[in-house]
Amino acid sequence: MTEPPEPAAAEQSDSGARTGTSGGTEGRRSGQGPSADGPSSAGPSVAARAARRLPRSVSGRATLAGAVVSGLLILAIVFGSRLLHDFDSALLPYAVATVFLAFGVAYRYTVWVSAPGARRLFKNGWRSLFSKENFRRTPTALPKMIATYLGFQKFLGARSHARWAAHQLIFWGCILAALITFPLTWGWFTFTSGSGSGPGYEMRIWGVKILGFDSLNFIGWLMFHGLDIAAVLVIPGASYFLWRRMKDRGAITGQRFAYDMVPLLALIIISVTGLLLTFSSIFLHGGGYEFLAILHMVSVVFTLIYIPFGKFFHIVQRPAAVGMQLFKYTDRQDDKVFPCRRCGEAIDTGPYVENLRGTMQDLELGFDAWAEYCPRCKRVLRGNAYLTQVKKGFK
Repeated sequence: MTEPPEPAAAEQSDSGARTGTSGGTEGRRSGQGPSADGPSSAGPSVAARAARRLPRSVSGRATLAGAVVSGLLILAIVFGSRLLHDFDSALLPYAVATVFLAFGVAYRYTVWVSAPGARRLFKNGWRSLFSKENFRRTPTALPKMIATYLGFQKFLGARSHARWAAHQLIFWGCILAALITFPLTWGWFTFTSGSGSGPGYEMRIWGVKILGFDSLNFIGWLMFHGLDIAAVLVIPGASYFLWRRMKDRGAITGQRFAYDMVPLLALIIISVTGLLLTFSSIFLHGGGYEFLAILHMVSVVFTLIYIPFGKFFHIVQRPAAVGMQLFKYTDRQDDKVFPCRRCGEAIDTGPYVENLRGTMQDLELGFDAWAEYCPRCKRVLRGNAYLTQVKKGFK
């Protein structure tokens, strides 16, 4: 039976490599002479000096990234609304919440990719995503991954068709709501009427007329009820998952209220209050509209601020996962499949196993060689070690 290499040897060689690297660095630092920093040298580049000024801690870099991204969004709102000419002051709370959202997403994303495992997946995934060689060999791979993995999420269908359908309702409802809400909130989209009360309206983007429509026809109805359609999609999807969280034993065992239940409740509250606003304006002549508008605004603002620090953050992580799936797919096309060292069964692609071992070495786990064995052989080897080392003579 083939056994994995002893961790001690790997650790010793790795430690030696690190020592050598460190020593080489110190040697270069101590050996720098006039050619490096002397009068004849032009000195460090501007980029190098800027890099030295960056915060070295993860939280410092994350805070800086969040500040930069939120600052860029503020500039985009100001200039996209033509110096706030098209900005609706009534939507200011939503706009402020999106700035906090941008800061939180950039902050947590930076913290996420700073971890050794996520950093490797991030680099390899985006390298595959923008690889000209991959595009030349498999030009349809990227659109296929985006459609199946990011758009229709076929991997959920293998778990449950009902869960897949509910997730699709939530996904496309939220996408539709975001495409309408964010540009309107930032003042990028405007709907204006020449007569002041319709029925003829013009849709403008950044002040440029894109479309003219009649609010009384089907196109006009879709324009003014897009958020209602999104709510109708989200409510059944979120309700199914909420019902499952209260009935399914497996879901109940590991769920947390703030992490698993709050997002679903927030989606339902946003959708229901949005529909009630439409109901109030059409059938109640505006009765209770102000209270519903405040309740709807509070729920939306809370959800936007919650996104970076709750379960909804996987929305931001998912595109990076598409790159990782592309990384594995293109390697399979080249038959770069890594076989188990014991039974020869295919584990995964060679580069993926190598990436996993590198991550385990970065984390100094000391048993990265086990990544080269299939799950069944790992269990067999552990059982054999238990019988021979822990329970010697046990029959």
